[in-house]
Amino acid sequence: MKYLVVGLGNIGPEYELTRHNIGFLILDRLADLQQADFSLERHAFKTEFKHKGRTIHLIKPTTYMNASGKAVQYWMQALSIHKDNVLIIADDIALPFGKLRLRPKGSDAGHNGLKDIAATLGTQDYGRLRCGIGNDFSKGRQVEYVLGQFPKDQLEALVPLMDRAGDMVLSFCSRGIQATMNEFND
Repeated sequence: MKYLVVGLGNIGPEYELTRHNIGFLILDRLADLQQADFSLERHAFKTEFKHKGRTIHLIKPTTYMNASGKAVQYWMQALSIHKDNVLIIADDIALPFGKLRLRPKGSDAGHNGLKDIAATLGTQDYGRLRCGIGNDFSKGRQVEYVLGQFPKDQLEALVPLMDRAGDMVLSFCSRGIQATMNEFND
């Protein structure tokens, strides 16, 4: 069994520790724990590892957030992975910081990365792990907020959050989405 896990974010040092890059951060942490190294490949930084008899492919698209669908579609086709075995990790301003929510499908909720993936794949029926970044911004300041860096108190809370998200990824790939939702969703 093969799985494709996509962490959404933007490439470049100016985006590295921003809220919008939580998907990249989670995959970096998971890859480190699995002793897997990313390499630059077509449309993405990519790595893979084995877990409980499954091959888990991790990608961080290099297409920037608003064109994430191109990388997702390419790697789904290149690896022959069905949408049921795809998990997209994205930030979510509708959830408080630190809240993780796994869903089998849903709307893009205004998230440009999810919007592009749905448009490219022609469906919103793919697993997504939404990572709460909160919404502590003034009217008209959403872009500035999501592209802003985590404050110190949230940076300190990121490692346990990333570890929990990594556990959810491994559970999704080994036990399925329903069992993972039952165990991890609040």
